[in-house]
This record gives sequence, C-alpha cells and structure tokens, in this order.
Amino acid sequence: MKHRPIDVSALLAMLSKSGLITEAQALEVKVKADAQYARLRLQQGMETSGRTRNGDVSAAEVIASLKLKSKDGSSILDEDRIVQCLAKSTGIAYEKIDPLKLNPQLITSTVSLPFARRTSVLPLRRDGNTLVVAATDPSDEQLFDELERLTGCQLSLVLSPRSDLQRFITEVYGFKRSVARAAKEMAPTVDLGNLEQLVRLGKVEEIEANDRHVVSAVEYVLHYAFDQRASDIHIEPKRDHSQIRLRIDGVLHDIYRIPKPVHPAIVSRIKTLSRLDLAERRRPQDGRFKTDKEGQEVEMRVSTLPVAFGEKVVIRIFDPTVMIKDVAELGFDAEGAERYLDFISRPNGLILVTGPTGSGKTTTLYSTLKYLSSPQVNLTTIEDPIEMVIEAFNQTAVNNKIDLDFATSLRHILRQDPDIIMVGEIRDTETGVQALQAALTGHLVLATLHTNDSASSITRLLELGLNPYLVSSTLVGVVAQRLLRNVCTSCRSSITLTPDQMAVLDIHLPPGGDPVLTVCQGEGCVRCRGTGLYGRGAIFELLKVTEAIRSLIDMKADAVEIMRAARADGTVTLREAAVAKLAAGVTSYGEVVRVTLGEERR
Repeated sequence: MKHRPIDVSALLAMLSKSGLITEAQALEVKVKADAQYARLRLQQGMETSGRTRNGDVSAAEVIASLKLKSKDGSSILDEDRIVQCLAKSTGIAYEKIDPLKLNPQLITSTVSLPFARRTSVLPLRRDGNTLVVAATDPSDEQLFDELERLTGCQLSLVLSPRSDLQRFITEVYGFKRSVARAAKEMAPTVDLGNLEQLVRLGKVEEIEANDRHVVSAVEYVLHYAFDQRASDIHIEPKRDHSQIRLRIDGVLHDIYRIPKPVHPAIVSRIKTLSRLDLAERRRPQDGRFKTDKEGQEVEMRVSTLPVAFGEKVVIRIFDPTVMIKDVAELGFDAEGAERYLDFISRPNGLILVTGPTGSGKTTTLYSTLKYLSSPQVNLTTIEDPIEMVIEAFNQTAVNNKIDLDFATSLRHILRQDPDIIMVGEIRDTETGVQALQAALTGHLVLATLHTNDSASSITRLLELGLNPYLVSSTLVGVVAQRLLRNVCTSCRSSITLTPDQMAVLDIHLPPGGDPVLTVCQGEGCVRCRGTGLYGRGAIFELLKVTEAIRSLIDMKADAVEIMRAARADGTVTLREAAVAKLAAGVTSYGEVVRVTLGEERR
C-alpha cells in the first residue's frame, strides 16, 4: 500500500486542537496550501513527476512558509513549533538536531545519500542495538520497517524539521564524499600584488557538483564555521587522523575527524588561498584571504605551525558584522557610553584599551576607528598583524624582518600628516615615548596594553620608564574590558543567589529591600549546545584621568591609590560591571565568577 504522508489538513487540525492557530487561520491556509506547495517545490528545484531528488515538501514547511502568527499573537509559527506540535500530537519525541553532535561515519555507513535525500531521514546515534533516527513524517511505517531490515537495529524515532534534515544531509554527505575523493588539487595562480585576495565560496548546494574534492572539503568547513558563528577553525594533525575543531563563544568544539592522508591536501589548499609557501613545512607561516558570507566580505587570517604529526592550521575569522559595531552597541551602560564618547571626542591625547588576548579589544578599537573615520580625517593604524583590512583606514603592518617595529612605524607615520593614530600595542619604552610625543603634539592616539585593569595600565607605562609628567599630560583615559557569555534566551530560567554566592561576588543589597537577588541561568538546550550560554557581550572599566589622578601619576603612585581615586570619580570596576549584567539577567553567576575571579575587591 502506498504511503500517504501527513497532509496540511491533518496538521492544521493538530495545530487548532493545540490552540496555536484559530479556525479562521486554518481555513485561510487550506485555501492557499496548494499554490504554496507548488511554489516551494519550484523554489527547491524539485521535479514535477512523482520521483523527487530531495524528498517532498512537508506539510509543516508549507504552513511555516505562510508566516502565520500564533493564536496569542506573540510570535510567528515557524517550522520548529509546527513539528513540535506534530510530535506531541503523535506521541513521538521531538529533537532539534545539534550539527556539532552529528556522527558523519554513522550516518554515511548506515544509509546512502540518495536514500537519505529521498526519505528525509538521518541516523543520529546508536545505543546498543537501538538506532535513533530523525525523520519528518511519523506515519511512514513502511519506511521504518525497511530501515530496520537494512540496519538490523531496532529504531527509535524522533521528529525534526525537514529543512534541517535536508541541510544536514547535504553537509554531511558532501563533506564526507569530498574528503573520501580528495586529491591534491591546487587553486589557480593568484595575484601577489594585493595584501589579500577575495575568494568566492560556492553555495553549499553548489559545492557537491564540484569535482575538485579538496576545494569542496575546505569550502564545506568554511560554510559550517560561518553557520555556527565560529571565531576560529583549528585543523590539527594527530597520529592516525586529523581533527577539525571550531571555537564558538570562546570554547573549542570537536567537529570532524578526517583521514590522515587527506590532511596535507587540505593544508595545501588553505596555504594556496592565503598565498603561503607550499614547499615550506618546517617553519610557521602567516597569511590571509577574504571570502564572502551573505553579501558581506569576511576576512580569514591563517597561521600554520609545525607540530609533532604535521602542520597545524588555525584560521581566525573576522566577520565585519561582529568585529565592527556602532559604538553604542559595544556594551557600555548609559554612563559608560557618555564617558567613552568624551574620551574619543578629544582632538588629541592618548587613550589606552587594555585586557588579555580574547577580551574584545580589537572590536572596541575597530568600532571606534570606524566611528571616527571620515573623508576629512587622516586615520592611520600600526598593527601586528593587520587584523582586518578596511579601506577607510591607512593600515601598516609591523615587519620585524626589516626592522619595521611599532616605534619605527610610528616615527614615520608622524611625517604623514596624521590626525588619528592607532598603535596595536605599546610593548617597549621607545614605542611608549613615540606614542606620548604624538599625543602631545596634537594627535589623538589609541593604543593597547596587556594589563589586567585600568589602573595597572598607568603604572605599566611608568614601569617602561616613561616620564610621569608626559603620561599625566597626555593620557585622556583607560578602558579595561572582558567578554562575558550571555544566558541563552531559549532556555533561560530564574534562580536566587545564596548568601555564600553573594559573598563571593561581594554583593551587598540595600537594607529594607528584597533580601535575595534573583538572577538568570540557562538550563541547556540545542541552541546553546547544552551550555545555557549563547553569544558574548563586553564589560568595561573606564578610568578618566582627572586632576587628582594626574597628581598621583606625577608622584608615581601605585595602582591601588590610582584606582581609589578613580572610584571616587565614579569608575565602575570590571567586577561591578559584571555583577550589573548578572542582576539584569544578561549573564550567569558562574560566568561572572569565571571571568572576574582574579579581580581584587576594591
């Protein structure tokens, strides 16, 4: 007997019974369903005959494409909510697939690509003799019987959106096939005259038709990294295989394991894109290339390093939508934003941005420079290396091979009639002296230091041997910052802090008020990969150089005295900024402790 899939009418009845839509909405969908179904089939490139290449459009996709508002008007009824309703109505578990947890080896060894596409099924995991399979239509008993015969396992069925299943099928089989057929095919010769080249990635659905297997494998990895909001891609050779990992929200995740023989070919492809020496495998190399992501150019910085089992490659992703923000969106509170805008509105002086690696300094600096840039301003940066190429800036890179360091570059830039200068890092006395001289002679200078807080940055300048009078005369302010992970909005719940937890953060509630502090934490879901945290935001400590602080600098006071004076002027410490985010429900208690554990209670 031919299988009859769950149709739009049956699914609408379930949605109405669950209270998600009104009867009037159900009637409207029935009228539009046939035309919408045909339109979706056309968009997805399906044949008009009974046999289809990518399964068939599901009833959930048809209804979701009409963008109905839920009955209470609070949200749009998307495919996920519709499939959740279907799962609840049929008594089958719903599962939102986490692509980071897919097992490509299990998937490709269990069912073939044509079978997976035609039926929209995806094996997720095996537990003993039980195979968990995601499908979109729970009524196809004939299909599930066939799967049990093919696999010799007992099936445990979960429901997932068809659009997710088809996307993951394309990605998993496409990458697996590209790796399996990989050959050392290199890209065409590139123009070495530019600092970087723009590489056009094919769309995911186009890659599989490409016979350049290594090229395809690399492009799959890049697309996957973009989709997962990764900041870094690590390709690491091991003894028997090569491991690909992504850094997402500051945490590394294992993604793919590829055969060891393919690793050199993938490394060669990446080195070709970034114009590195293919023959040089004994020394570290640095390169870069650009590609596009949804119409935006994305900068990729490449670093290779010889390790025990071959060459390791790390690709750092500089997405302009993440790296360059409006100054108001950096994460300052109202008072902090006003204070920072006062810093950067000065015609001259030195502004320091401090914090460890990975604290968001580059985003703050680039966003600030973008805010300050205009056709009337000569803005020049000195970087090691240039993080992201932006046409509005004049950017120069440090090159120690030819003795072009920060100090030398800064000395020459001062002859280029600059208005605003950004110094990537003040590392030594000479660079510090040049930065102070530039600020003293009418230029606005922004620079970074690797110190833990704002007051320590001032004492660090003095430790470099800089004249205290010059520091106090030119320094406008210091910004110290960190990145905190945010509580996932999809699984957020409220908890109250215990007295011990409040004591750890030195929180004192005002007398007469609520004796407990209610905060948020994430329970863990697919969207946040079970961490309860999704995305990151910055916290800031802004120290304004007042007359009192200038006097302390002239007296070579220590960081504790300087911070005491800054606190009296209204400076909020990193710990206090983090606690404010905690109280506002933006971040979690554990994240505040992790990021500010080393902060002194001042």
